[in-house]
Amino acid sequence: MGAKTALLAFTDGELRPSLRGAVRSDPAEVIDLVRGLHPGYEVTAIGDGSLGDDVYPPDDTSYATVLAGAELFCDRRLICDRPSQLPDRLLEAGAGRRIVMHGMHSGSGWLCFAVWENGDLVRSLSVSPDGGIGENIGEPYQFELPYRAGAHPVKPMVPGDGPYPLPFHPLELGEMALRALFGFILEGRPHPDDVDPFEVHLHGFRVADPTGQEAAEREARMKSVLQRMRPPRRYQMLPDGQWRGLGDSER
Repeated sequence: MGAKTALLAFTDGELRPSLRGAVRSDPAEVIDLVRGLHPGYEVTAIGDGSLGDDVYPPDDTSYATVLAGAELFCDRRLICDRPSQLPDRLLEAGAGRRIVMHGMHSGSGWLCFAVWENGDLVRSLSVSPDGGIGENIGEPYQFELPYRAGAHPVKPMVPGDGPYPLPFHPLELGEMALRALFGFILEGRPHPDDVDPFEVHLHGFRVADPTGQEAAEREARMKSVLQRMRPPRRYQMLPDGQWRGLGDSER
């Protein structure tokens, strides 16, 4: 599992029909929307992309499109670890509409998704194996129930790791949330009615903080994370399919 997402949508209804009928949007309209979501930032066009390729853009990058009845943004700045902390300016931008968020990161196993209806947060979940459940607001959706009930347990990959700290893998649930809320998946076998994300055209933009403060804070956070990281562990797969940890002399 290696999928990552950073999705925010403002929609008048279900997203699946809007994505299925997606056509190339007006770049001038899209850049105005991106500038509205990032006041004070420098926004410049960088070329086109697709939902399948650009659902998790690099730093300082945003991809977006205008659909029939919806606006869709792929932008890491728009995703919150705890969705309930979504800034007021974004709630105002989606006022009177359905707001849908989906964030997922394969490196940490983290997942969040959330839905607002007419400004009210009706469902939010943020979960990771290290942090546990960071936020759980509202009634779970039907697609969540088998995972919460333990129907999809995670088997340990290497000896000594112990049981997985959650009754499901967040990335597996994340794909189900992606299908239910956005109408497509990134990994796994697509259903006949799933949208092909590579067929959804996006406009790309560089979105830069002109003060440089954001980049400096990002670099400081990365240094802090690297300082806290444990030394890497290496394993060898045995003929019986089990994993054996390698000592320092074998690395």
